[in-house]
Amino acid sequence: MSEPAHAQPSLEDGKDNSSTSDLVTETTRQVPSFWAAFTGKDRSTLQEEPIVWNDGAGAFFNSVGKRAKNVFTKRFLACMIAGQLLSVAITSTSVLTTLLVNEGWSLPCTQTLFLYFFLNLFYTPFTIYKYGISAWGKMLLTDGWKYLFLAAVDVEANFLVVKAYGYTSLLSCMLLDAWATPACMIFAYFFVKARYHWSQVLGVLICIAGLGLLVTSDFITDKDYPAQKRVLGDILMLIGATGYGLSNSLEEMFVRKRPLYEVVGQMGFWGSIINAIQGSSLEHHLYYEVSWNGKVIGYLVGYTCAMLFLYTLAPILYRLSSSPFYNLSILTSDFFGLCFGLGLFGYTPYWLYFVAYPLVLVGLIVYFCTTRPESIETKVVARGKQERKEAATGRSVVVGQTSF
Repeated sequence: MSEPAHAQPSLEDGKDNSSTSDLVTETTRQVPSFWAAFTGKDRSTLQEEPIVWNDGAGAFFNSVGKRAKNVFTKRFLACMIAGQLLSVAITSTSVLTTLLVNEGWSLPCTQTLFLYFFLNLFYTPFTIYKYGISAWGKMLLTDGWKYLFLAAVDVEANFLVVKAYGYTSLLSCMLLDAWATPACMIFAYFFVKARYHWSQVLGVLICIAGLGLLVTSDFITDKDYPAQKRVLGDILMLIGATGYGLSNSLEEMFVRKRPLYEVVGQMGFWGSIINAIQGSSLEHHLYYEVSWNGKVIGYLVGYTCAMLFLYTLAPILYRLSSSPFYNLSILTSDFFGLCFGLGLFGYTPYWLYFVAYPLVLVGLIVYFCTTRPESIETKVVARGKQERKEAATGRSVVVGQTSF
């Protein structure tokens, strides 16, 4: 971002130089406020094809056509499809968790331990293969603490959200969980220097309106359940949703600078350690009380596979678009939950569901109407053997230069 042009003192037609106080005042006036910076008003342009409002109908429709061509691209379709696949994956995890609870199996730490274990099993050896054991060890010493923090936030956010469902009502959880989106936008402002056009804020509001219709549908059809400790549950859900926003924006920052296999592998490495310690201390006494029958094992396998898919595809979507776009995409998960519930739990569809889903998709399109300021061109830097290989071949990954 270029610096604002400061007024320069000059001497023309016998006039005196501007005073130092005037110069300071002018400079101060040009420093954007937080809201101006957040909404991108401190940048000269945020879109490649701005809409023309003041040159007549012909110019207006011509600019809208150019913008549409800029929006409906291969990259846009890839992001939309990836976002909905992730939404289906999240719905699958919710359904499988419900089925586990119905079997009398409720061990949230142990349940997610399998996820982090297999993330570590798949991605850490591949990272060592790409970098070399010495470079991987050096990475642990220099950047391990960053990934430890990321994994801790992710693990505890998952834990708090699962706990919140046990204390507050379903509708409260659905509404408060939407806080993850604005929280992610705020954190992304600091971590990835995201700047938002007013149309992107409008897209977020449209998506949340779609979520509101989904919640209204569940209220009308009486899908809620009573709250045991509403205040405690609401607080846990707010903290958990904030943790989701923080972990998503942090992960986006990392995958824009480092290879995907390093970031995901480190989340699995540290997450499995944290989860193992937390699970053994909080849930060890339940291991002999819960059932470990064939259904439970099958549900756990399905849950773990869905989460592995989620944790693999999500960082790719962060690169193609952004972490806020990911959070907006998964707001459609309640609609897919209805689709699963029709066959598994005997749900009956309510007409608002079929209005809410397209509304969320419209919000995603509106969000994409402006070239994403989050898609900053950043070079992905590898380590060890992979870094030397890329230096020798002159080939490296630059986020923002994809063909999509």
